[in-house]
Amino acid sequence: MVKVTIDDVQIEVEPGTTILNAARQIGGDVVPPAMCFYSKLPGTGGKCRTCLVEVAAGSEKDPRPMPKLMASCSTQVMDGMIVKNKTSERVQEGRGGVVEFLLINHPLDCPVCDQAGECNLQDLGFQHGGAKTRYEEERRTYDPIDIGNKIKLHMNRCILCYRCVHVANQLTDSRVHGVLNRGEHAEISTYIENAIENDFSGNMIDVCPVGALTDKTFRFKSRVWFLKPMDVSCECTKCSGKAVAWMFGDEIYRVTARKDKYGEVEDQDGKTGWICNDCRFEKKDPAKWSIEGPRKINRHSVISQGHYQSPRGNSQKKIN
Repeated sequence: MVKVTIDDVQIEVEPGTTILNAARQIGGDVVPPAMCFYSKLPGTGGKCRTCLVEVAAGSEKDPRPMPKLMASCSTQVMDGMIVKNKTSERVQEGRGGVVEFLLINHPLDCPVCDQAGECNLQDLGFQHGGAKTRYEEERRTYDPIDIGNKIKLHMNRCILCYRCVHVANQLTDSRVHGVLNRGEHAEISTYIENAIENDFSGNMIDVCPVGALTDKTFRFKSRVWFLKPMDVSCECTKCSGKAVAWMFGDEIYRVTARKDKYGEVEDQDGKTGWICNDCRFEKKDPAKWSIEGPRKINRHSVISQGHYQSPRGNSQKKIN
């Protein structure tokens, strides 16, 4: 075990643990934000730079500070390391600059975006964004395209976190989309306008931290804070069958995977609880699900506004 101190909180972790994962073991405001890192997808991280932290002491053996801010998602802890996140003015200033770059081409269409209310970039913009933009050049724009019969791609909103590419690489047999071109011309797209058709393509929507990939079956139907998220389960031969149904009355408006407090898909029976497209897009009839109870929602989330504050129910109820 190695000892690391993050924002004056000391913790012992396994060797090889990254600063970000060590901070998550502490929890609270100590945890740096992350837009591209996804613990359930190996190889992610190091692209968005929102998780930058200040390493005030490299280790007990070499206590010299690291000269630059380090990406906490890819920097491993050392015994005696001292890290500053919320307590560092350098980090706050640097994170504000990163957010400014992320918002350079991102349109201000939160009022019409289906991701509004559960968008990581909204949270970052509120915490670290500026009241005005200094950018005077023409924004990068693309027309929305369909990359399958159930998924709409708004490339204008994309921050190139690569999460959806890793989903396709690791969950599907054949990947037909990726990052095309380079530099400011880089974009997510399908090769030669191929459609994405596989049983787990909908998980790209769940991992997208912004509103670049949206569910066409839910598009413009409702705001998330008007819906009640319910833990549901079913017998499925393709996936875990455990999901969240977002309901308005007795109607299911959309189905998503169950996510933890960091917005990552929860583990189910020792495996990541990805859900198949049949559960996500086709099972909108409440009779096809066993309703387990209301989903526990962080009281600071906009989704909790005007709703219940009850814990996750234990009893199961079958709606016929």
